[in-house]
Amino acid sequence: MTDAAAPIAAEPAAPTESRKHITVVGAAFLGIGSMVGAGIFALLGQAAVVAGPAVWLSFLLAGVTTFLLAYNVVKLGIRYPSSGGLIEYLLQGFGNGRLLGVAAWLGYFAAFVIVAAMVAVSFGAYAVSLFGTDGSAWDNVFTSALIVGMAAINMLGTQFVARVASFMVVVLLAVFSVFIVVTITDLDLDLLAFSTYPSFADIIASIALTFFAFLGFGVMTFAVGSLRNPARELPRAMVIALGLTTATYVLIAVGVFGTLTVDEAIGYGETAIAEAARPALGDAGFTIMAIAALLATAGATNATLFGSNSLAKTLAELRQFPPIFGRGSRLGANGGLLITTALVLVIANVVDLSAIASVGSACSLMVFLLVGIAGLRLRS
Repeated sequence: MTDAAAPIAAEPAAPTESRKHITVVGAAFLGIGSMVGAGIFALLGQAAVVAGPAVWLSFLLAGVTTFLLAYNVVKLGIRYPSSGGLIEYLLQGFGNGRLLGVAAWLGYFAAFVIVAAMVAVSFGAYAVSLFGTDGSAWDNVFTSALIVGMAAINMLGTQFVARVASFMVVVLLAVFSVFIVVTITDLDLDLLAFSTYPSFADIIASIALTFFAFLGFGVMTFAVGSLRNPARELPRAMVIALGLTTATYVLIAVGVFGTLTVDEAIGYGETAIAEAARPALGDAGFTIMAIAALLATAGATNATLFGSNSLAKTLAELRQFPPIFGRGSRLGANGGLLITTALVLVIANVVDLSAIASVGSACSLMVFLLVGIAGLRLRS
């Protein structure tokens, strides 16, 4: 096959009567749930290594970058309202050829398998700290239990996934609001002094990490086929999701690095946010934020597996993925989800994810840039 740019007819929408819809808020919360767990807990300490106390600025710049990419994604989502999401847009722009295949495999591993593994590992770390269990074995047990549990939820359908995501996000945003208020009202401004910031080049370089925290916005494109009116509802859902997520990241980063030193934040790693709550709220603050972290990482794993299932089915139909990933899989209707779950389990329990986070983020950014190019080709 060739990488022809000729548009391909979008998959026809199912009749309204037989389609199960989700709301604007449901789609937005699906995106927020996917983004928040992947970023603010899993990457805060790693981003501090590069950006120091300017992590808040790195998150802000990454958010602006994501908004620019999302504008093109929304335009394509309105034009091609398919559950194929980003892959549908690449298909329309480049045709069903080698470029689509390479982008599909890169996006699948970077934006879904690695992201799901990262947030699941963060869940394990918080569960161990919250329940007082010691040893890496318990870390792996909690991590694996989350992955299996969220896969089971995804087998119950889109509407149930959206309801679970909405519940988690509402609770999470309420807890984050309390954290932001108590930390920002008691900041040590010396810790955030501009004189302590690294070079602007280092801050820009750190976006390779903090952009990883926004990858979940792509999950929303796989819910387009479940919206009643994508032309009106997708832009609203995207603005709500990215606006709330960017504001949350920036304010939490200010609160953490206005409370902890950079070395402390790096040392605490995934539990840095919970430790930052201790000075104002004591041990209760740590417990509350640890529970919030469990909800955030569970929600992100739930939403990421949802996107991976839709992606795998679409690519199997296009013969870019083996048939076992598709609807006619010998593993059943959720064959792609089961394979993805198995891959996430292996990577989460075996691979050093801190070593591949930047690479995964760079690969994902490359895929989104290809989506941008596809949009330009379709516009011309």
